[in-house]
Amino acid sequence: MTDDVAAARAAAEEEESLLSRPPVDPDTTAAYGDDPDQLIDFYVPRATGGPGGPAPVVVVLHGGAWRAPYDRRHISPFAGFLARRGFAVASVEYRRGAAGAGGGAPVAGRWPETFDDVAAALDALPELARRHLPGADPRRMVATGHSAGGHLVLWAAARHLLPADAPWRTDRPAPLRGVVALAPIADFAVADKLDVCGGAVRQLLGGEEGLVERQPYADPALLLPTGIATTVVQGRTDADVPQAVAESYAEAAAKAGEVVGLTLLEDVGHFPLIDPAADACAVVAEEIAQLAW
Repeated sequence: MTDDVAAARAAAEEEESLLSRPPVDPDTTAAYGDDPDQLIDFYVPRATGGPGGPAPVVVVLHGGAWRAPYDRRHISPFAGFLARRGFAVASVEYRRGAAGAGGGAPVAGRWPETFDDVAAALDALPELARRHLPGADPRRMVATGHSAGGHLVLWAAARHLLPADAPWRTDRPAPLRGVVALAPIADFAVADKLDVCGGAVRQLLGGEEGLVERQPYADPALLLPTGIATTVVQGRTDADVPQAVAESYAEAAAKAGEVVGLTLLEDVGHFPLIDPAADACAVVAEEIAQLAW
């Protein structure tokens, strides 16, 4: 068996391990807008974690290359895992790309709706968390996201750095204690060059023209320094979003005068980071805890 075949088989097994898990139902779900996809699932803490006191709120943004077939259900076992570790969890749904024309492959993302939704959800979260997560402390909020969701949490933490004409720009940093981005599509230039997730970045931005015009409004590597504590967790054997993407983002942050933590996990691919059965998932929970408490 060649190394490439072995790597492909390992990646397939990791994906199957995660996607074969039954969804974990939330304790409650609330809308942050009128679209059917503008929803947040809330999970109350199942244990006492950290040094005590009200539980921090962990905002979760799922991945799936911003494409419609992948919704928050596939990350619900991870949300439930965090709740069992003592976190209050808010798992955000958002609008993703529709099916391709003529029944073709799904398109990555919707411009500007995907970004509209993430901005609206984060803006609504403090009040919704107070309503639906009794006993939690929305002042201690950490955002985490996987793959395309990792991109979205990095972007959400950088809205105060967006161009002045961006509709999502804020006048101050997001009220986050930190961000833990998991195998994020964090540098669009590198991800596009590597054809990450089948050209997902180019699709999200609307092709070649959009890549030029819209990248300053969407690329986390161009929106630095955020001033928010940030850690990237990356599997070294990730074939979906290669390590080079995370490293390039960390390098861009360093050039901007910001230190981004980069945790590289040996013999770990793309999906174990959010698979409760994998040791890597426990590492992720510890990284979140370090920022939350």
